[in-house]
Amino acid sequence: MGSLYGLLGEKLKHSISPKIHSLIFKEGNIQGYYHLFEVEKENLGSAVEGLKALCAKGVNVTIPYKVSVMEYLDEISIEAKKIGSVNTICFNGNKTIGYNTDYYGFGRMLEKNNITVANKSAVILGSGGASKAVLQYILDKGIKDVKIVSRDVSKIKCTHKIKYFNLISYDEIKYLKGKDIIINCTPCGMYPNLQCSPVEKEVISDFSVAIDLIYNPSETLFLKYARELGIKGVNGLYMLVGQAVAAEELWNNISISVDKIYDKIV
Repeated sequence: MGSLYGLLGEKLKHSISPKIHSLIFKEGNIQGYYHLFEVEKENLGSAVEGLKALCAKGVNVTIPYKVSVMEYLDEISIEAKKIGSVNTICFNGNKTIGYNTDYYGFGRMLEKNNITVANKSAVILGSGGASKAVLQYILDKGIKDVKIVSRDVSKIKCTHKIKYFNLISYDEIKYLKGKDIIINCTPCGMYPNLQCSPVEKEVISDFSVAIDLIYNPSETLFLKYARELGIKGVNGLYMLVGQAVAAEELWNNISISVDKIYDKIV
C-alpha cells in the first residue's frame, strides 16, 4: 500500500501534476498515489479535514485556493507567512502544515534560464497566490523596482503586503520606464482559452524578458508575442516541476533532481 497525495483545486481536468508526481515517485522509489481533488469553495475546509481523515501524506493547492486554504491549516511555514499563500500541505499526524514551494519552483526556473533580477525592474501581472510567491522571491533577490498590475487596484490595496507596492492598472503599463521583466501570473491564455493574452503585443515589446507561469499550452499567445518580437520567453513548466519536487522533498525528506524529472516531461 502506498501513501495518498494529490492536488486540491477547483478545475483540474487538464492538470499534468499526476504525471509529474508519478515520475517523482519512480525516481525516488516512493510508494504513493497522486489524485486530483476538485472542490467547491464552500467545501474547502471539509476537504482538508477529509484528507486528514483519509491519512493523506500531503497535497498541493492550486487556483483559486492558495490564499483561502490558509484559514483551515494548523501551522503556516515562515516562507508561506511572508508570501501570504500556500500551495503545499503536509499532514503530520493530526496536524496540517502549509508551505509555499512556488517560491522555490520560480527560483529554480529563473536559474535554469539564466535570468537574474538583481537591480532590475519587473512588472507582475495579477495579484493572486502565485504572484505573491513571485513577488517575495524577486524581492529577496534584490529587484530594484516592481509594479503589480491588477484589474481592481482598489480591492488589492486592502490585502497583504502587496498593498505597499506600486499598484497600477493595465492601462498604466505603457507609461512605465526602464522595464526589464514582465511576468504573467494570471490564468489568461491557459487552455482552453488559447486566444487570450493579459496584455497586447506592443506592451511586451518594451521588455527584455517575458515569463508566463502557464504551462498549458507550452506557448501561450503572450509568449508567442514575445517570440515574434525577439524577446526571451519562458513558460511555467520548469517552475511546475520545481515546486512539485520541492513538495515531495517536504513530504518524504528526500532530494530529487528537478532536471531529471523535467527532461522526462518535455
